[in-house]
Amino acid sequence: MTSTTARPSLHTDPTARHVSVLSTGADLPGDPIDNATLERVCGPLPEDVLQGIEVQRRHWVADPFTGEHRSGTAVMATNAARQALDRAGLAADEVDLLVMSTASPDNPLPAAGTLVQERLGLERCAVMEFRAGCVGAVQAMDTARRLLEDGTYRTALVIGAESISPLLTPFYLGGDPGKVRMRDRLTVYTFGDGAGAAVLRAGEEGSAIERGGPRPVFATQCLGGKRKPGMAVVGGGTDTPLAEQQRRKRLMDIRLDIPGTASFGPKVFVTGLRDMLNRSGLAMNEIDACVLPEGNAEYFSKEFEEAGLGADDHASLQKNIVENLDVVGATGSAAVPLALDDGWRRGRVRPGDTVMLLAIEASRYLYAGLTLTWEAEWSEVRHISPS
Repeated sequence: MTSTTARPSLHTDPTARHVSVLSTGADLPGDPIDNATLERVCGPLPEDVLQGIEVQRRHWVADPFTGEHRSGTAVMATNAARQALDRAGLAADEVDLLVMSTASPDNPLPAAGTLVQERLGLERCAVMEFRAGCVGAVQAMDTARRLLEDGTYRTALVIGAESISPLLTPFYLGGDPGKVRMRDRLTVYTFGDGAGAAVLRAGEEGSAIERGGPRPVFATQCLGGKRKPGMAVVGGGTDTPLAEQQRRKRLMDIRLDIPGTASFGPKVFVTGLRDMLNRSGLAMNEIDACVLPEGNAEYFSKEFEEAGLGADDHASLQKNIVENLDVVGATGSAAVPLALDDGWRRGRVRPGDTVMLLAIEASRYLYAGLTLTWEAEWSEVRHISPS
């Protein structure tokens, strides 16, 4: 996949501030839940299907045996934020912007980000929230970056958090595991909960030009304007009278178009990747770390070539993918920040690296991407690894 544009432009605004990602943080609720545990509660998946989705364990806010909630979206988001702040050496009261993404807030209102603000002890803070899945955290990161770059704010917390398990346990609780539909089992095995956070800090006025280097490049688009959703969470909204919703088997339900996602999802990814490379002027082999949470999953990556990704670019991508799907599952808004945190801790994302954050979302087939130059150095002495 050859770039067709020039290298990304340098900053030209003499007042622009250089923005750095100082640190990341993560929170995964409870002990890991392996596939053997899920087999006990909702029945087995065929071995080839298990290998295809790649997920070996995940973490849930809901107890898999009772459905009792042991954590929540705002709690996980706060824990991840605190860890990121601790690693950055900053106090919570230095944060003046909080941008969060989630498709599973504690309540429709108030915004989950304001609950995080309260838990952090911030009386006043600018709070923005994206109601999105995987792409939301990348969109939140770029929004925060722009607001720091132009001097509107100085220090930002960007958080992606998701509690999906409360929608999963009703598939099987109180029933015979052997009678759970195979497509419902696939959904249960695929998803996990968690939160990831990043701390961004702006330099002094004019520091962007002084530092030099390429400007970050961002792109996002929805390709599903004429397609039915690849994934939908139905119920709990205002499209249907509440009394009618309460008569359903489940008040809220998660629905996947598995064939549609498998066939069209890779096309969305390749379109997003091509857009990002063309905008940045980079070639695939010039990306040191591509944070793509589901990039190595067989059901996803095996379709890349058919979707238009050349063999050389596919080979480069496989070397540079940073992801941790196998140990956290598909985590929606938390996916990119969790993978970024894992990559940084494990030395896959290092100072000087050209990093591409790239997310695709099946809901209406969206993508969002952001390129940046990584600066933060990991120190085992300074940081405490999450459990």
